[in-house]
Order: sequence, then C-alpha cells, then structure tokens
Amino acid sequence: MQTYLLSQQFNARSLAENSTACPANATICNGTSCVLPEDSFNDTLSVVLSTVLTILLALVMFSMGCNVELKKFLAHIKRPWGIFVGFLCQFGIMPLTAFLLSLIFNVLPIQAVVVLIMGCCPGGSGSNIVAYWVDGDMDLSISMTACSTIFAMGMMPLCLFIYTKMWTDSDAIVLPYNSIGISLVALVVPVSFGMYVNHRWPRKAKVILKIGSIVGAILIVVVAVVGGILYRGSWVISPKLWIIGTIFPAAGYSLGFILARIAGLPWHRCRTVSLETGMQNTQLCSTIVQLSFTSEQLELMFTFPLIYTIFQLLFALLISTGYHFYRRHRVKTKTDVEKTEEKEDSKSVSSHAKINGGFVSNETK
Repeated sequence: MQTYLLSQQFNARSLAENSTACPANATICNGTSCVLPEDSFNDTLSVVLSTVLTILLALVMFSMGCNVELKKFLAHIKRPWGIFVGFLCQFGIMPLTAFLLSLIFNVLPIQAVVVLIMGCCPGGSGSNIVAYWVDGDMDLSISMTACSTIFAMGMMPLCLFIYTKMWTDSDAIVLPYNSIGISLVALVVPVSFGMYVNHRWPRKAKVILKIGSIVGAILIVVVAVVGGILYRGSWVISPKLWIIGTIFPAAGYSLGFILARIAGLPWHRCRTVSLETGMQNTQLCSTIVQLSFTSEQLELMFTFPLIYTIFQLLFALLISTGYHFYRRHRVKTKTDVEKTEEKEDSKSVSSHAKINGGFVSNETK
C-alpha cells in the first residue's frame, strides 16, 4: 500500500513537472502526449479576411478602371504589340527563369515544381495599382492582366508540361480553372464599371482614382502582413527557396523591362510591362499547390508563394520610390514644362504690352 502511494505521488509530481508541456485546454493528457481540441480560429479568420480583402480589391480595381479610357483600351486590343510583348514575358521569360533557378540551386523535385507553378501563373492585380504609382500605361496594364489571365487557361498546362517533365508528371498538378475564371471576373467587372464612370463623370472619376490608389497601396501591405500572421507556423523552409524567392521577382522585373525596351516600347510602357512580368498571381499559385500535393509535401514548399509575395511587393515599393526620386530630382515633369511655358508666355505678353502701350488682348488674358 505504501509503495502504491509513493507511486501515485511520483506520478503526480511527474505530471506537475510536465504541466508546462501539456496545455490547460488539453482534452486527453498522458505525460507530454496531449490531445488538444480542434482550433478553428485560423480557418475562421482566413475566411473573414479573404471576404473582406476580396471586396476591397474589387473596389480598388473599380477605382483603377476610373483611369482607363475605352478608346485607348480598345486600341491596345486592336494593335496588341504591347500585349504581345507582355505575353512573351509572362509565359516565356518567367517559366524559363523558374526552370533555370531550380536547376542552379538544385532544389528538391517538389520544391522545383512549386517554383515552376509560380513562374507559369498570370499577372496579378497588384501590378495595376503599382503601375498607377509609377505613371505607367493603365490601359495597357489592365488589358495585359486580363489577357494573361485568359491565356493562362491554355498556357499554364503547356508550360508545366514542358518544364516539369524532369521532376514530376504534369498530370499530377491540378489547375483550378474556376479560380482563374473568378480572378478574371474580379478584374473585368469592377474595371468595366470604373471605365463607365470615367466616361460619364470624369471629374468624379479622378477623385475615386486618388482614393482607390491610396487604399490599394494599403491593401497590398495588409495582404502581406496578414499572410505572414496566418502562416507563421510554416516559416521553417529551405534557405534555397528563400534565395529563389528573392531573386525570382527581381529577375522578372528586370528582364520584363529589358525585353520591352528592346521591343521599342516607350518608357512608361516598359515600366508597365516590367511590373506585369514580376508581379504574379500568388493567390492562384497557393490554390494550385494546396489542391495538388499532400500535407507532407506541403511542409516542404507551402510558404514559397508567400515569400515570393513579400519580395515582389518589396521590389515594387523600391521601384516606385526610385522612380519618384528620379522624376523629382532628374527630369522635368509635364506640369513643370507647362509652368515654364506659361511663364515664358506671360513674359512675352508683358513685353508686348509695354511696346503697345500696355494693351493686352482678351485672348491672352
């Protein structure tokens, strides 16, 4: 009996010592082995935030549409040289870059596949917001995003078939065509409304555009922060993927700009193509990955789309900041030129008035 009591005291002491390893809300606890109730907080938070962010994104795209003119938009469709250059960048440069990076860093086959999926995705809506901040061609930016999303339905299977042969069977990758369709609708519908507002009420459209551009910039940051919070448990990932996630978007921006310049596009369209190339639809990539791989495989590469998102936004911020610094300190803006011309005109008018006894005609007032 005494031995039994000592044993019970020892077990109680052991349990007390291991109490730090066994949470208070555990339903079953045997030493350090505990069964916890299912925590649905992250799932609920993810659904709520996804809904809110989707609505905000639609409003932002509506405001971006307020800067699009129907005639210019249709001109890009009728003469699609800029769209064609963007197509080469999106489904030529990006998949090839993903393939080469995977080979150079010799990553695991499953990790190489997720890098390739990212490279084969169409452009994201974030490029339209950043294109506005760097004085890009909004008509070209939105038409490129819409066209790349449409082309993705055929080009993604083709590119994955070509580049993933040495690592996996392309049939094992599930392409969510419904998600691609939803992305297209989420872009086209609000932008169409914005174009209509711009056509009917151009002054109101400018106000909406300014508000939407600010909200869009905040939204981009919020998406990155929220993603980091929701997936904080998945940050343990191969250093090679961190390096690829840093190099890949930078290469996309740079190569897109270079190819656009070689193709003879003007500077503002080169910036547009560059952003459209480097900024991928990372949400679509995450969806494809979750549908195609097991939980064990996801542990090796699930966070890569989030890493790419962070660095593509970081480089986009640097591009925008660098552009505004250059424009302010190195070149005259259009408004500066107009002000200079107005001053010169006023000087010529005043000198002309002195010669003619101070008379100034109504046309020059």
